Amino acid sequence: MPKTVIVMPAYNAAATLKNTLRDLPREYFADAILVDDASSDDTVKVAEELGLRVVRRDRNGGYGANQKTCYRLALEAGADIVVMLHPDYQYNPKIVPHMVWLIEEGICDVVLGNRVRTRREALAGDMPLYKYAANRFLSLLCNVVTGENLGEWHSGLRAYSAKALSAIPWETNSDDFVFDMQFLAQASFFGLRMGDVPVETRYFKEASSINFRRSTVYGLLTLWTMLRFFLARLGLRGRLFSAAA
Repeated sequence: MPKTVIVMPAYNAAATLKNTLRDLPREYFADAILVDDASSDDTVKVAEELGLRVVRRDRNGGYGANQKTCYRLALEAGADIVVMLHPDYQYNPKIVPHMVWLIEEGICDVVLGNRVRTRREALAGDMPLYKYAANRFLSLLCNVVTGENLGEWHSGLRAYSAKALSAIPWETNSDDFVFDMQFLAQASFFGLRMGDVPVETRYFKEASSINFRRSTVYGLLTLWTMLRFFLARLGLRGRLFSAAA
């Protein structure tokens, strides 16, 4: 049976970690790894009390840098499938088995949790209106540029096959939030099969979320990533779209 490793990039998640693990099916606990990005709260203490394997980064390196550590550790642990689950309880862990199944059965190499099943549902889950509008515009643009058909491109709940992680040069990606966008652009460029499953929208005070300024920067970097993708298709690959070592 394929080995699934759950990785949790964490920053100040002490208040939400317990709820996240409560809803994660028990069969995934043994191979779950939390990577703490130098939190200032009790994230590490809570994680250790809950029995998780915890790796603490010496300094806060950013969301992308945290993911790089997560994926290195998962592959070193012999993972066949890696699921990134945010420990802030913004995504429902109960759908993890369905995401894993799509990869186990060879249907997908990359699976996302899609929070935007309908506009009504997304807004009822307290997704800010400006984030909803940006999500829809940027997701449509990314689908048109790449030829994919993902429900959204900005989900933080993701499952990858080890094959996908080996095929993508993610070590060259940004250490910040645009890492996620770069990863999906790379997955499309290298012909990996992507799909998604619906998950409810959850925005609340304790859930991690970037502010308007950082959201604007992320949006601009998404446009830049799509331009780089387009140029790579024309033969101007650059480091982002060069084959993994």
